[in-house]
Amino acid sequence: MTDSDAPREACGLFGLFGDAEAALKTYYGLFALQHRGQESAGIASVQAGEIVRHRGMGTVPTVFDAASLELLRSARAIGHTRYSTTGSSSLVNAQPLVANTRWGSYAVAHNGNLVNAPELRQRFENSGSIFQTTADSEVVLHLLAQASGSTDPVGRVVETCRELRGAFSLLVLTPDAMIGVRDPQGLRPLWLGKTPEGAYAFASETPAFDLTKVEVLREVEPGTAVVVDSDGVRTQRYAEADPAHCMFEHVYFSRPDGVVFGDPVERVRIELGRVLAREHPTEADLVIAIPDSGNAAALGYSQESGIPFGHGFIRNHYVGRSFMQPSQDARALVADLKLNVVRWAVEGKRVVVVDDSVVRGTTAQSRCRYLREAGAREVHLRVSCPPIRFPCFYGIDFQSKGELLAADTSMQGIAEHLGVDSLGYISVEGMLSTVSGPPENYCTACWSGRYPVEIPAGLGKKSCGELPAPAR
Repeated sequence: MTDSDAPREACGLFGLFGDAEAALKTYYGLFALQHRGQESAGIASVQAGEIVRHRGMGTVPTVFDAASLELLRSARAIGHTRYSTTGSSSLVNAQPLVANTRWGSYAVAHNGNLVNAPELRQRFENSGSIFQTTADSEVVLHLLAQASGSTDPVGRVVETCRELRGAFSLLVLTPDAMIGVRDPQGLRPLWLGKTPEGAYAFASETPAFDLTKVEVLREVEPGTAVVVDSDGVRTQRYAEADPAHCMFEHVYFSRPDGVVFGDPVERVRIELGRVLAREHPTEADLVIAIPDSGNAAALGYSQESGIPFGHGFIRNHYVGRSFMQPSQDARALVADLKLNVVRWAVEGKRVVVVDDSVVRGTTAQSRCRYLREAGAREVHLRVSCPPIRFPCFYGIDFQSKGELLAADTSMQGIAEHLGVDSLGYISVEGMLSTVSGPPENYCTACWSGRYPVEIPAGLGKKSCGELPAPAR
C-alpha cells in the first residue's frame, strides 16, 4: 500500500462466549485483526456477574501483558482494535466502551461509522445526558440505557439498532449474553463461529478464527442480531437486508487469507489484477507491486499480460503500518522507512507498478520517483480500484473531497502529478465483475458517489463540501 496515501479503516472485533480461556483467546484473535487498527486495543470480560475491562493506546502486545490478561480471565469476552475515523485518537475513545445502566451493564465494540451519530448525540445532550468520549460509538450506550420498549437486554439491543444509521458491526456484551449485530447494508463484515467444545465466537475476519481454532459457521446476516447465551445461539431480524457491502474490504482492508462477503480475498485481488491488465495493457519488461496489499493484483496483472512478475520493492517488516499513524508527518516518515527499491531488478527496465489505491497521491508520487532514481526506464502505474472521487462516511477516513487527488483532477493531470509514463485505473464495472454477488449488493460510494445510506449535510471530521444526492 502507499501508506500515508492509504485509505484508513475503523476497527476489528473479536468475541468468545463459553470458553474458559475466552479473554486469552480474544487477545490472540485481536492479533489476527491488528491490521484493522493500531491506535488502541481493549478487552472486556465478565467476572462474578460484572463487566471488567482493560484497554490502552497502541498495538495489542503493547496494551496487554500476562498480568492484565489474568485479571480479565473469563469464559465471556469481547475485544477491539481501533483506528479513529470519528473521535480523536485518545484513551477515552478506546473500546470496548462500558456503561452501567438501570437495566444492567453493557460493553460495546463497534466497527464502522454512524452517520446519524451527531443527531442522536444532540438529542441526548439536549435532555441532559453527559458524554465521556468524542466517538460516535458512545451513542449506542445511551440508546441502550434509554430504550423504552423492553427491559430485556437483547430487546434493548434490537430497539437500539433500529435507530442507528450507517455502518455498524457491533459486539455487545452483558453479564449473561453476547450479541453480534450487523447493519442492514452489511457494510462491514462480521462472522459467527463455533469451537469444537461448543463455545461461540464472533470476528470481523475469518483469519481470527483460524488462529483461535474456531470453525467458521456463517456471516452474520445484514439487519440481524445474533444472540449467544446459556441457551445457545439464536438470530433475531430487526430490519430488512439491503446489501451494500464495502468493496474496499476486498480491494485493501481484509487479510488475503480470509473470506469476505462470500469470496476469498486473495482470489478476488488476483482477478482484479487480471481485469486491470485487460483494461489497461502496456508493453513492459517487469510487473512489480507496492507491497504488501498490491501483491495479489500485481500477480494477476502478470498472469494475464504475460509480463514477468518480480520484486521491485523490499518492505521493512519491523516498521508499523504508517497509514495507522494519526498525523500526516508521522505517516510520511514511517512510509519512507518501510520500502526500498531493488535497484538491480528495475534498472533499465520498463516497469508496471501495481497499487491497490491512490488517495492523496503523495506517497505514490514518491514511490514512482524512487523507481526513476533507481534507473527504471519507464514507469507505468496501474491501480486495482477506480479513482477515488468522493468522501466516505461509513468507516474509511477520507471524509473530504479536498483530500482526494482524483476528485477534481483529470487522468492526464494525475499522471503528470505522479510522474508516470502512463496511468490506468480499473473501472467500477471491471472491479465488480471480480466478486460473486450482483453489482447492486456492493457499496461503491467513494468511486461513484452513489451513497446507499443518506448522508446528513456537513458530516465528518472535516467539511465535506457539496455531496451528490443519495442513491444506489
